[in-house]
Amino acid sequence: MTLHIEHHPERGRFQAIVEGRTCVADYRLADGVITITHTEVPPPLEGRGIAGELVQALLDHARAQGLKVRPLCSYARAYMRRHPATAGLLA
Repeated sequence: MTLHIEHHPERGRFQAIVEGRTCVADYRLADGVITITHTEVPPPLEGRGIAGELVQALLDHARAQGLKVRPLCSYARAYMRRHPATAGLLA
């Protein structure tokens, strides 16, 4: 599945609309650190890799901007553990 992911920096959010439902990865940015606070995919859409694509888009953005990442969200923390290449982004 290829998602159309939008970044809304004014809201601290990466989001995708899938089948009319909003899927999100929310964050806060301060002092060069993106803190991932929440990911959410509506239950009917779970299991399709949507949350992973949202988190990866957020991590790609952090890397491109030279930012560090603090994954407070349990999903984002687990995602980063499963993808060791992201370890260099950890704050």
